[in-house]
Amino acid sequence: MDALTKILVSLYEETEKPTDALEYIRKNLGGIIDNTSEIDILKKELEESKAKIIELQSKLAKYEQKDEVQAE
Repeated sequence: MDALTKILVSLYEETEKPTDALEYIRKNLGGIIDNTSEIDILKKELEESKAKIIELQSKLAKYEQKDEVQAE
């Protein structure tokens, strides 16, 4: 919503108004839409990283428990 507001403000501030306002919006919103695939890739990578962190924390907890038992 914020991006659309910024585009509308920039359209309003244009000294030479475009003949097709919708085309102007599509053109200026294009950069945001193009980033959608990159965002999806980053979200997937984040989820994979979170899963790996949980796995490693679980392994670490097992080793810490073994160390505590051996220390006694």
